[in-house]
Amino acid sequence: MDNSTNKKPYSYELASSLLTLILIIAILYFLQSVLVPLMFSILIAISLFPVARFLEKFNINRAISSILSVILAIVVISALIWFIIHQVIVIGHNGTDLQDRFFTIFNTIQQWTTAKFGVEPGDLTQKFKELSNKALSNAGTYLTAAFGSVGGILAGLIIVPLFSFFLLYYRDFFREFFFHAFKSTPQDKVHETLNKIYIVVQSYLLGLVTVMAIVAILNTVGLMILGVEYAWFFGTLASLLMLLPYIGIAIGSILPALFALATKDSYWYAVGVVAWFQIVQFLEGNLITPNIVGGKVSINPLMAVIAILLGGMLFGLAGLILALPLTAVIKVLFDAIPSMKAFGFLIGEPEKYHLKRYSTMVLLKRWQLKDKLQENDKNKKK
Repeated sequence: MDNSTNKKPYSYELASSLLTLILIIAILYFLQSVLVPLMFSILIAISLFPVARFLEKFNINRAISSILSVILAIVVISALIWFIIHQVIVIGHNGTDLQDRFFTIFNTIQQWTTAKFGVEPGDLTQKFKELSNKALSNAGTYLTAAFGSVGGILAGLIIVPLFSFFLLYYRDFFREFFFHAFKSTPQDKVHETLNKIYIVVQSYLLGLVTVMAIVAILNTVGLMILGVEYAWFFGTLASLLMLLPYIGIAIGSILPALFALATKDSYWYAVGVVAWFQIVQFLEGNLITPNIVGGKVSINPLMAVIAILLGGMLFGLAGLILALPLTAVIKVLFDAIPSMKAFGFLIGEPEKYHLKRYSTMVLLKRWQLKDKLQENDKNKKK
């Protein structure tokens, strides 16, 4: 029998792949309480793998090297959390002075609004009170949600390190699982795909940490030049918010800008803070990240934004953080599946010829359509 008759049509393969993707998304949504800590653990385990492998070179057994690697991660993360909390407490000691300064700023805004738009101070105060009351009326809901998630946070503090340890300790066991799971696929292709996933995630994580360190220094230097107090705190906090792609630095600029507004004699200091942070964000997006991460994590900005929005809808705040590394992994998988290669291409970054002035002609020539179209035009004219 001819093998071509047994081959399934492309539309069937595409439909089955899309259906599988939809089912995976549904499973992710319903099992997110377990899968979100697991996904964070996978990212942490991948980032700690070089540390564990380095320790094993000194004849330290795998269990001890995995435990030491996880402990190192806990120490680093705990140090960052302690630094932020300590600085918040220090800043809080001047809370009364800052409160008085903000009331002065509010009165100034009231006077300016009255002079420019004729809005009476009482009207502005009434509107402010209405908004405050509305916020307070919803405070119970917010607090319930916050305290309801405390149990999940505490569980995550235990589960994530535990998952990370087992992922490091059983890493070869899990690799062999994929060989068993995809027996119909050539084993060298499975091995190559797993390596690509590791390289992509590792490049993203190491690149992100490096970029965050550079951005923290740039933010801090700018705040020091402007004479804003607690420059290291605000600069580091803004860089940590880069975990929220595209919007992190913008959000991180608000707090030091308000602080500058409350502690400085001129509002131009606050404007300077916002302007400097936007310059840093521009440098990060166009110079720092492309040169550090390079083309190893090739996701075009449009797909990245869509992924972030979908991640937020699926997993909330955790989804915003996980969106880009998950999308990078999905791209590697799509590139490895023949029926999904087109979608892997769609997620990736455009080539240079896509952005040229005569890109349409280049595209037609690339797909050998130019001569066919010209021939069709000649036939129509006849």
